[in-house]
Amino acid sequence: MSDSSKRKRPLVADKRTVGKGSKPPRKPVAKKAPAKRKPARRAPARPKGPIGWLAALVRWVFHLIWTIVWRGTAVAVLMVALAVGYFYTTLPPLEALLDGRARGSVTLKDRYGDVFAWRGDQFGGVVTADSVSPALKNAVIATEDKRFYRHFGVSPRGIASAVKINLSEGRGPLSGHGGSTITQQVAKLLCLGEPYDASSGQTEKEYEAECRRSSLSRKGKEALFSMAMEAKYSKDDILSIYLNRAYMGGGAFGAEAAAQRFFGKPAAALKPAEGAMLAGLLTAPTTLSPTNNLDRSQSRAATVIRLMEDQGYLSKAEADNAIANPAELSEAAEAEAGGYFADWVMSSGPEFFTRNTTEDVVIKTTLDQKIQRAAEEGLSWVFENKVREGSKAQAAVVIMSADGAVRGMVGGRKTKVAGAFNRATQAMRQTGSAFKPFIYAAALDLGYSPNDLIEDAPYCLNVPGSGQWCPKNYTNSFKGNVTLTTALKDSLNIPAVKVSESVGRDVVSQVAEQFGIKSDLAVGPALALGASESTLLEMTGAYAGILNGGSSVKPYGLIDLTLQGDTDPVMGTGGGIGERVIQEDAALQLVYMMEKVVSEGTGQRAQFGGRELAGKTGTTQANRDAWFIGFSADYVAGVWMGYDDNTPLTGVSGGGLPTEIWQQVMMRVHEGLPNTPLPMIVPEPPVVQAPPQPQQPAQPQRVPRQDNPLGVIDRVLRDIFGGGRPCLCRSTALWKRKKGGRIIPASLPFVASPKAVRGDPPPRV
Repeated sequence: MSDSSKRKRPLVADKRTVGKGSKPPRKPVAKKAPAKRKPARRAPARPKGPIGWLAALVRWVFHLIWTIVWRGTAVAVLMVALAVGYFYTTLPPLEALLDGRARGSVTLKDRYGDVFAWRGDQFGGVVTADSVSPALKNAVIATEDKRFYRHFGVSPRGIASAVKINLSEGRGPLSGHGGSTITQQVAKLLCLGEPYDASSGQTEKEYEAECRRSSLSRKGKEALFSMAMEAKYSKDDILSIYLNRAYMGGGAFGAEAAAQRFFGKPAAALKPAEGAMLAGLLTAPTTLSPTNNLDRSQSRAATVIRLMEDQGYLSKAEADNAIANPAELSEAAEAEAGGYFADWVMSSGPEFFTRNTTEDVVIKTTLDQKIQRAAEEGLSWVFENKVREGSKAQAAVVIMSADGAVRGMVGGRKTKVAGAFNRATQAMRQTGSAFKPFIYAAALDLGYSPNDLIEDAPYCLNVPGSGQWCPKNYTNSFKGNVTLTTALKDSLNIPAVKVSESVGRDVVSQVAEQFGIKSDLAVGPALALGASESTLLEMTGAYAGILNGGSSVKPYGLIDLTLQGDTDPVMGTGGGIGERVIQEDAALQLVYMMEKVVSEGTGQRAQFGGRELAGKTGTTQANRDAWFIGFSADYVAGVWMGYDDNTPLTGVSGGGLPTEIWQQVMMRVHEGLPNTPLPMIVPEPPVVQAPPQPQQPAQPQRVPRQDNPLGVIDRVLRDIFGGGRPCLCRSTALWKRKKGGRIIPASLPFVASPKAVRGDPPPRV
């Protein structure tokens, strides 16, 4: 047996034929090598004992705090998001937020159509951040919120800085600097989207003060509202709202109104100095208003310009030029003319178109700015040159034409005012002798002549309930028989009382009332001496009635009122010449008598330029009030002087300082005007006839008593008033004459014509 045969066969399984449907044999899976395990890091052994317990407690507390913080933060973020979302849904379209005024504006123009005053809430029109001057836009950002374009409505850095400043200055954290962004200021201006409700019982001013009051909760709502606005509007949209709604002083709301108000130009044309001045007003618009204190406003503007330079909005050269050439007010704003006049027009017109208007209106007035300046300058000149320094005496001036159109008005020594007490229209003062022209107006209208005589002598009346009353002249002297003209020009009291009693107090009162004195008039004999009170405006208007020929006058300042943008007036003037009060001849005779007051009497200081002038002085008891009211052929002017507390004037009468003020004012008013004579009737001088020469001695004849019915009355009059020679006076019989719908009763005569003294027939009545 060979070796090969002897070998053993390999133990291999026989090959099998894999049939259909049979599974192939599974390949043996190689065993993976066991993975190498990293050696486990042993946790540091925790200390045992009290130290371990303490460490565990600290870890637990820290874990608890961390859990509370992140969960609380998540809840807070969610709540903030919900609040912001709520405010977001309440925000209206941008256009609805640009004009938030509750009141409209009133623009006042003079008789020539030039603007001289503004009232109400001025709004010049909508502007945007892109349409205003870049100088204004940059100035606002530099001053109010230099990180405006980088925050999300709230500046934590700004708030923290403001709190730090407030605390360092000893104030509360929220008092003083607020650290508010422009967006937050807009939120405050909008009152967080809650409009004013008139039914709330609050005024609009009270509501705004309440909604803009700083508090912690209010600041929180402002922040939420601000973030909602940042989500709703763009940055320029928010800035546009601010530029339209912010109050900038002088009644101006918004940049356009302020630019027109102070500079007479649109907001798009403002220079850096002008833009800086408007931006500077935002912190304190009333205090820093250039119409209140231009120097202070310019100083604040210089600070704004330096901020603009620091933040790169202006180069050094531009900043230096702006500081060297500060913004100046427009001519209209600088003049600030007719403050008292504007207030009077606003108060005399209908409230729904003036004081409480919700529309923007334009009022054309009767004001003449040249005459207004004349009134202000004349008044100032006298107080600077004639009145002792430190005097608290006040004065008022009114100038009008004969139809009652008021051309100028000054209601006090301080002329550049708005909303101040107006002594020309609001002060009720005793008129004194300035009332006397109405006594003589009544007498002349009843047929008396300027040359009629009356006796200036001691005189007493028994006043029921008061006893005997004995008036005295200002000089405590008597002049005997004087004409009515002399009695008026020398302002004699006793003749005035006698004439008043002669024509009847009720007639005198009626004439004064019809001339326009609406105040309550005295009912006793002191009526003749000006015991009644009136305003300077009323008295000046009454004198205008004398100048125009005897017709009543209602002073007025409004010519027409138009809604802004319209051409047809909504309303016209409510004043002017009214019904006739006295006959024209009587008025022209009275003008003659009043001319003598200025040319020869108590008002001689009123003279200027060789013009014919007429007027009347007035001084009340104890010199508490001093007046001069007079006129030329062109204008009527009235002046009052006194103390607000009724302190007596020292050494001042109507013929003194008030007359000098009138002269200084009217001299300026008449510059360049032709010298027009007064409309007056000069009475014919009395004819003095030589006594007839008897041809033969007259045989005394006894005149039966019945042939001389006036004898008894003449004797009574002589017994009462003195005088030896009987005079043939006006008929003492009661007579009546119908005039202008009124019955004028006759009264006992105290006046006699010079002709009648010599036996001429009594003049016709």
